[in-house]
Amino acid sequence: MTSSDEQLLPSTRRALLHRIATAQAEGRSPSLAAAVQRQGQVAWNGSRTCVDGHAPDADTQFRIGSLTKTFTAVLVLRLRDEGLLDLADPLGKHLPGTGADDVTLHQLLGHSAGLGAESPAPWWERTPGSLRPGLEDVLGEQIGMHPAGRRHHYSNPGYTLLGALVAAVRGASWAEVLRNEILEPLGMHRTTPYAQAPHAGGWAVHPWADVMLPEPAEDLGLMAPAGQLWSTTADLLRFAAFLAAGDDRVLAAASVAEMRAPAAPPEPGDWDGHYGLGLQVVRRKGRTLIGHTGSLPGFVAALWFSTEDDVAAVVFANVTSGVAVGEVAAELVDIVAESEPRIPDPWRPLPEVDDALLALTGPWYWGTRPNVLRLTSDRGLELQPLNGQGRGARFTARPDGTWIGLDGYYAGETLRVVRNDDGSVNHLDLGSFVFTREPYDPAAAVPGGVHEDGWRGLGS
Repeated sequence: MTSSDEQLLPSTRRALLHRIATAQAEGRSPSLAAAVQRQGQVAWNGSRTCVDGHAPDADTQFRIGSLTKTFTAVLVLRLRDEGLLDLADPLGKHLPGTGADDVTLHQLLGHSAGLGAESPAPWWERTPGSLRPGLEDVLGEQIGMHPAGRRHHYSNPGYTLLGALVAAVRGASWAEVLRNEILEPLGMHRTTPYAQAPHAGGWAVHPWADVMLPEPAEDLGLMAPAGQLWSTTADLLRFAAFLAAGDDRVLAAASVAEMRAPAAPPEPGDWDGHYGLGLQVVRRKGRTLIGHTGSLPGFVAALWFSTEDDVAAVVFANVTSGVAVGEVAAELVDIVAESEPRIPDPWRPLPEVDDALLALTGPWYWGTRPNVLRLTSDRGLELQPLNGQGRGARFTARPDGTWIGLDGYYAGETLRVVRNDDGSVNHLDLGSFVFTREPYDPAAAVPGGVHEDGWRGLGS
């Protein structure tokens, strides 16, 4: 094992090494490489190999398979943010004649377009892309397998269409756009469409004997946007940092956050996870993990990061099957987050006081339900129920003096401060719900009015 940073405790580093050593041995992978990042800094690198003296390091390329899809999704979101397209647009508006003209870009990004999971035979991952020279060869007849927008059905051809869309709108190849717009700005110089030394070779291990078979490494042609890339643990940790916080050179934080939102209902039995726009999101052990897994013959890969813990992990293995790299990467995040919990930033007061906003804070009642309105450090507002019964949300200011909900039940809903003629606050209107300073305040505009006899006891 090598470590690029000694910021982790020896016990944590040993636990990480033990986990990947177990994964390599039990999964019977020729080699395995992993790395962990904490608070934007590489905290640990580790590897195991069956060949003494040839352990992969942070600069060794492995093929990352469907992790490529996240890069393709970022390129599409960039086009949207530039105003060149809308995610509600049908594909045919920008790339006509594919046979999938009516599906939307949002549906393609979230695998809800109803397209087939794979291209027609022969198996695209193990044959050259020259066998599928046109988009019609990628899609075949598996168009409209499910009603568009109704369910999540993972589709590799769907991301081929998105890659072709990027190339058509930009007027350059998908690989060229990827290099110019993501890889170069983020300093990911070791992420490439084709293997560049040093790189691992891909292997299949016999299920019932300790013998190996080399796997072919094909150029996937038009299918490249679904799974072509090679990368290193160092490069993917850079990508993880981008996915956690955004980077205005590539994609703003708000658009990266949009990629994590559920794009379609999950499949039955998958309620602990969902697929956003090119990102997988899973909930395990009370922790939300965001990233993607990938595989191609001879390789498996996984990247997960936890925004709550500010910890990311990458795991590669050069074997077709046997190592559950997604689970291993998740456990590496767990080890660091639980062994060395994140130390919160110091509390600091706001740099200045806004008396008008300060006057809005404190208790508010929706009927008889108590809530509290707080002023947040980013000059937003946060409404939370006091007794756990009710709906909470964060709000950000609009130029017209209203506020818009950012999450939960009130996402997108408008919060208005309704004032009396003298400028004093009468009540808050939140999507037609009236919040008053006292339960059913008779001085406020409570829908249905307040009984003139007021509150009473049992004998009244």
